[in-house]
Amino acid sequence: MNDKQIQRFVSRYVDATGSRIVEKSPAHMTVKLSPAADRELTNRPYYWSYVDRAGVEPETMTYLFVTDSKRYDEQQLRQAEAEASAELGALDQAAHDALSRSIGFVHGAINGVRTPREDLYFGSRKLDQLFEAARVGGSYVYLFQEPERRSLNPFDSIAYTAWLGVNLRVEFACDMKREEIHSYGISLATGNIQENFHERLSSLRLTPKLPANVHTARNGFTLARALATVEAHLEKKLRGADFSWAEGAARRLEEELAILAHYYEKMLESAEDEHKDAIAAQYETKRQEIRWQYEPRVTVSAINCGVFHLEGID
Repeated sequence: MNDKQIQRFVSRYVDATGSRIVEKSPAHMTVKLSPAADRELTNRPYYWSYVDRAGVEPETMTYLFVTDSKRYDEQQLRQAEAEASAELGALDQAAHDALSRSIGFVHGAINGVRTPREDLYFGSRKLDQLFEAARVGGSYVYLFQEPERRSLNPFDSIAYTAWLGVNLRVEFACDMKREEIHSYGISLATGNIQENFHERLSSLRLTPKLPANVHTARNGFTLARALATVEAHLEKKLRGADFSWAEGAARRLEEELAILAHYYEKMLESAEDEHKDAIAAQYETKRQEIRWQYEPRVTVSAINCGVFHLEGID
């Protein structure tokens, strides 16, 4: 993930949380956090508990996010040199001496506001925190499609259908691991299921606000029933998958267990009675570890989901 991709991600996070970009360049971004973003990123539970108890207007923090530290530091050095040169050119030496004697030297960069700097790069602590905040905050959404056409008649109304969209991670695991992402959408009106639902959504303009002149169709499916239908559909699909990898893993498991048994059974035969219980416990622990490592398994987990109101009845 390069610096441009990181900056695009931060810009999207700023927009999504209602934060504000104060200053921006290709190498950095100064961001005034919204209350929601401040709660997520600054780790100030005592301050926010005080705000909640007292009902006062919160003062959120401002962060300097640097996405290209080398370029940003060079920019700052050039800016400081230019400011110093301009300051010395504007004041003659006599005026500068008089000012120093009267009130002392005052640095022009002191503004009384602390702006923490965070260098953002793939693997950095703050970027990981932003990823986690985006994951948690975006795990469920409720959106409406913006109409592609606007009727001139104010009494016309466009029918919308609510869809449950869910992205599922399927993990095939043994001593090796493979993952697949499945994106499903199911109409809450008709039960119609669409695969690759994310691709359909990516071509639409979505908004959290209900558009004008729109009405939603009555739902025939509850969220629980819709999710169960999607799970049954995915399970049926997975049953037809190639599981030769699992057969290979099962063979490797039996081989590892046989090697382990040969080693520990010999040890138990020659061990003294007072040591046999400890050796047997260790043997069982090793067996469980090998089973966890080699035993084939398929797990399904939800990454995120949402209810999307889309134009049409289907």
